[in-house]
Amino acid sequence: MTRPRIALLNAAHEAEGNRRNFRRELDADLTEFHLPTGQYPETFEFDGAVVTGSRASVYWDEEWIPPTKDWVGEAIDRGLPFLGVCYGHQLLADVLGGTVEDMGEYEIGYRTVEQSTDSVLFEGIDDDFTVFTTHSDYVAQLPPDAERLAANDYGVHGFREGRVFGVQFHPEYDMDTAAEVTVGKEGQLSEDRIQSVLDGITPENFDAACEAKQVFDNFLAFVREVDAGGAATGDDAVASDD
Repeated sequence: MTRPRIALLNAAHEAEGNRRNFRRELDADLTEFHLPTGQYPETFEFDGAVVTGSRASVYWDEEWIPPTKDWVGEAIDRGLPFLGVCYGHQLLADVLGGTVEDMGEYEIGYRTVEQSTDSVLFEGIDDDFTVFTTHSDYVAQLPPDAERLAANDYGVHGFREGRVFGVQFHPEYDMDTAAEVTVGKEGQLSEDRIQSVLDGITPENFDAACEAKQVFDNFLAFVREVDAGGAATGDDAVASDD
C-alpha cells in the first residue's frame, strides 16, 4: 500500500474548514462523507477512517447521529482502524461503551497535554506537548477496554482501544481556523476570555502545536501495518514487529 484509502467522516455542519484542514494533513486517498447532510459510506472497503470535530454533541437528537454510530460500530467490529478528533474522539468513546458528558465549561486555546503511556499514536512527540483545544464536552468515562494515552487537567485527551484511537485536541488546526473558532464563541464566552485566547494564537504557539500533527502520520503508518498484517489490537503487538 502506498496511499491508504481513508473514509473521512466530516461531522462539521459547515464542511469546508474541516475539509481543507484534514486534506492538508492526511497523506492518503480520502473519500469524504458529510455526515450532517446524511452522507454515509455504503461500504466498508476502506483501509481506515477518520472522524472529525463538530459543534454537535454525541448525545444530541439529530437525525444523522444514530446512523453514524451504527456504521462506525460495524466498521470497528470489522477491524477498520479509526482516528477520532474532538467530536470524533467522543463519538468513538461513546460507540465503544464510554460516557461523554458536558463539562459545564470550555477548554479553549493552546494548552499542554501529557502522554500517559508510550503509544504508536504519539511516537516522536514529546511527553508534554502543546495543542489547540476547543470543547465543552469530554470523555467522562473511557470505554471498558480502552487505555488512556494522554490527558491534562480538563480530562482525557487521547485513548486507544484495539485499532481505535481518539484525541480530544485539534492537531489539524491552522492559525486561521483557531481564530475563527474562538471568535465563534461570542455569546458563550466572555469578551475578555475570547480576547485572551486570540492573543495566544501566535506563530510561536502554532509552531509548538505543529508537533502534534505527527499523530496523522503515525495513524497512517498504523493503517499500513494493519494492511500488511503486522498490527493486531495492542501497542505491544505492533511493537513486536519492529
